[in-house]
Amino acid sequence: MKIDLNCDMGENIGNDAEIMPYITSANIACGFHAGDEIIMRETVRLAKRFGVAVGAHPGWRDREGFGRREMSLPLEEVEALVREQVEALAAIAYAEGMELCHVKPHGALYNQSAKDRALANAVARAVKSVSGGVILVGLAGSGLVEAGIEVGLRVANEGFPDRNYNSDGTLVSRKEKRAVIESPEEIASHALELVQAGVDFGGRRVRVETLCLHGDHPRAAENARQVRETLAKAGIEVRAL
Repeated sequence: MKIDLNCDMGENIGNDAEIMPYITSANIACGFHAGDEIIMRETVRLAKRFGVAVGAHPGWRDREGFGRREMSLPLEEVEALVREQVEALAAIAYAEGMELCHVKPHGALYNQSAKDRALANAVARAVKSVSGGVILVGLAGSGLVEAGIEVGLRVANEGFPDRNYNSDGTLVSRKEKRAVIESPEEIASHALELVQAGVDFGGRRVRVETLCLHGDHPRAAENARQVRETLAKAGIEVRAL
C-alpha cells in the first residue's frame, strides 16, 4: 500500500523548512491568497532540495481572508484566475528545473468546487488548458475529482488527517469548533484510518490517494513527523503521486 503526503506551503507561515523533510508533495500558494513570486521561487527551491514534488495551490483573490471566504464569480473569470496562478507557478518551477506535478485548489475555492459542479468544471478546464499532464487533486469522491476525469486529467482523491468529517464525507466547516483536530497523535491515527479504510462519501467508499496536512496548523511540523512515522510503522509506502 502506498500514499502521497502533501502540505500547503509558501503561505508566509514560516515553518516550510521544518515540514518539507516529511512530505512528498508541496502545494505552493500562487500569490492570490498568500505568497508572492519571491516566496514561490524559494519554496520551489526548498522542495527541490528535499526531493518533494511541486504543485500549484490556486485560490480566490483573498489575502485578507487567507482564501477561506466563499466567493462567487462568473465562470470565465474563475477559469482565468486559476489559469493565471497555475501558469505562474509552472513557469517558476520550469525555471528552477522542476516539473509541475499537480494542482490543488485552496480553501474556499476547493470546498466550493467539491459541491458546485459548474465551478468544478471551470477549475478543471483551467488546469487542462495549462497542462493535460498534471494531476488534479480534490476532496475524495467529490465533484472536483469527477470534473477532472471528465476533461481527461489524472486525478487524486484527497483525505485530511487534521480535519474532522461530516457524515456525508465533506469537511466540517472551520466555523465550527470541532473542524480541526489538534493532537498530532490523533492526526496520525486518523491518517492511518484514511489510508486503510478510505472515505465514505455520499454512501460510497472512496480510496484515498493523497493526504493533506495544513501548514498553518499550530503543530504542523510535529503532525507531519508523526504521520510519516505512523504510516511507516504500518508498512505503508509514502511517495509522491
